[in-house]
Amino acid sequence: PPFREVDITLGCSYLGEDGGGLLRVLGGSASEHPATLVLRGVSVRDDGNLDDVTEYKVPQENPDSSSPIVFEVSAQSVPIPHAESLLHADCDGEEVNCEISPYSSQGAGEGPCRPSWFMATLQLPSRISIALVLRGPHCFSQEEEEEHDATLHPKLRIPMSKEGTVLTTVEFQSSSCNTSLHAHLGSSVTLDCHFALAPSSSISSLEWRRQHRGSGRSLFWYQVGSTGPAAQPKVHVDVTELLGSGDASLSLQGVSVGDEGTYICLVSTPLHQAQHTIQLRVAAPPRVHMIPAVVSFERDVMTLTCNIAGYYPLDVSVSWTQKTPEDEVEIPLSNVHFSSHRQSRDGTYSITSYLSISSATVQAPATYSCHVSHVALAEPISVSAQLKVPEQTGSGLVGGFIATIIFVVVLFIVLRRR
Repeated sequence: PPFREVDITLGCSYLGEDGGGLLRVLGGSASEHPATLVLRGVSVRDDGNLDDVTEYKVPQENPDSSSPIVFEVSAQSVPIPHAESLLHADCDGEEVNCEISPYSSQGAGEGPCRPSWFMATLQLPSRISIALVLRGPHCFSQEEEEEHDATLHPKLRIPMSKEGTVLTTVEFQSSSCNTSLHAHLGSSVTLDCHFALAPSSSISSLEWRRQHRGSGRSLFWYQVGSTGPAAQPKVHVDVTELLGSGDASLSLQGVSVGDEGTYICLVSTPLHQAQHTIQLRVAAPPRVHMIPAVVSFERDVMTLTCNIAGYYPLDVSVSWTQKTPEDEVEIPLSNVHFSSHRQSRDGTYSITSYLSISSATVQAPATYSCHVSHVALAEPISVSAQLKVPEQTGSGLVGGFIATIIFVVVLFIVLRRR
């Protein structure tokens, strides 16, 4: 479809605390202030549903210290990623979480009136995260204010436009389309991380780190101009794509339980840094087996065994039911006990559940079922054992017949003697 330039307007929060040059974690701050982010002239696919999209009009009233801060953003040199998702978020029933904060750019000018920088972080419930490094106007000294007749924003104390907005340009953007990811044991997965820079800037380094349970380590590190990253088992970043198209994604082969954790993609330029976090969760579905599959009473109490093995994570739900021909629904059972959890070398778990049934309280035929639920299963697994009606064997019939003959003979002899 053809493309069309539109304005994307997002309701945001401005956080006065300095972001420290890194992508902030969404969550609020004591200095929170209402803001509006206006992405001007963003190119999106025109699928025929853009007739109602209009150009953003700046409010006419003069802003004061309590008015929302309006950031007008030009993205002519750096494209806005996932623009269609941002534009259609309301129609898709999603809310974009947006925060804007001051940004400390490394070495971006000296003195008290260096350029102002901001970091805008956007997150969609559909697991998309975006970071925009925005270059704002220079501040003015008191003499320059008088010379240029500049109007300062009442909240930020930097020059604002005649309409009362803060004019900015995108100098650097990074994004990820999977902030949370699930992978099955033994599979391969790609952790998405992309970036784009203004023509005047260039990437200096890329690092991938993994954190889990309070500890962390570097998985991949590459600095532009070096001989290349050291080969790492299981992980791979295509350096050609990194330098050519801004694809910093990490490929992870043969996922194991030990790969679970929080992955951090940190992209650096001489002036900027931005990071994205991706939560990787590993799952393995359980294997379920019932012993025995067919039950016939040879003693007063029988025990059914349900073996559940090879699952991860630990949480698993096991229940038992009974159903006879007279029952319309399965009847839950409570006379159940469990073994302790066991962990194998590959990190997966197993457990055994036991059901005791007594010949004095059950009625054959009946079906006993073990039901297992786990996060790695689309639906519960059920396995069953059949309790059959006791059958008289041939030897039993012969024994009964012989006993009857003996009884009749003995009775006949006793009666004749009388």
